[in-house]
Amino acid sequence: MEIQISNTSKNNHFLYYINGFFNLLTPSFVLRIKEKKLQKYYESLTKNEKQYILDRVDYYCKKQGPFSFPKNSPTLAQHTYRKKTFPSVYFFDTQEYTRYFPKTLKWHLQGGDVTQLFDYPTIVKSRPIGENNSNSVLMKLNKVRHFFFVKDSIPFEQKQHKIIFRGAIINKSNRKNFIKLYGNHPLCDAKDTSKNSSLPENLRTTQIMSISDHFKFRYIMCLEGNDVASNLKWVMSSNSLAVMPKPKYETWYMEGRLIPNYHYIEIKEDYSDLIDKINYYSTHQEEAQAIIQHANEYTLQFKNKKREDLISYLVLKKYFGT
Repeated sequence: MEIQISNTSKNNHFLYYINGFFNLLTPSFVLRIKEKKLQKYYESLTKNEKQYILDRVDYYCKKQGPFSFPKNSPTLAQHTYRKKTFPSVYFFDTQEYTRYFPKTLKWHLQGGDVTQLFDYPTIVKSRPIGENNSNSVLMKLNKVRHFFFVKDSIPFEQKQHKIIFRGAIINKSNRKNFIKLYGNHPLCDAKDTSKNSSLPENLRTTQIMSISDHFKFRYIMCLEGNDVASNLKWVMSSNSLAVMPKPKYETWYMEGRLIPNYHYIEIKEDYSDLIDKINYYSTHQEEAQAIIQHANEYTLQFKNKKREDLISYLVLKKYFGT
């Protein structure tokens, strides 16, 4: 089960783990019934719906044909909670779907914020955007932290004409550069939230800003951290505009398919055109509203839990070649 979010709350971690442990107790005959339901659901779809689903499956898992793994590759039988190699969220998020497949199958799972490429097909949460990432197979991992959406009741025109950013800069030079450039700009409210910040006192804060407080601003910076910008998903489900350079990494959210100045406001890598872009959309609010609408529409596709389950199942089915 994927936890559903209302208003501006984050996912409930306690319920997430309760559900994860509950899944471990599911009898095999129940799993067979659930798997048949997924298969019947796919067969009940229209041609266009099937095409949409297979398109996403092929986007997440680009490799074709049987995969070859090193001889010492782990099997699904070794994928247990007690012998977990990765944080438990990666175990529970994969086990929810690997449980449908034979335990003898070989695979590779790389947990964490992945920015490198691999020599053999590997299940990951994130990968570099590009043509050479076919060995990186995306699954919806660490979704309890990354996958939640919001209901923003403040219309765009009633928000402050300012840019908001809160984020840690440790080992994130792009964020540090942004705060140093715009932390004192009258149109920006940008501060470092790192515990041991090296920035001047006026450019850092220890106070946590709620998601609701972010929605008071028209523009929210979405700057990549270790991999993707973790706030992008909830920003694009709000009535504020996501502002960012072209993304370098992607997750299940398919950041590589986002269209600049259609789903978000794109700025240069060095942020030099930021203020010009903000001033433009403040005087062209119809265009700003159109971007917000497109962003909201893009986000909708990830809210169909039944379809998301089916796509996850089919990604693994393609990965295992079953």
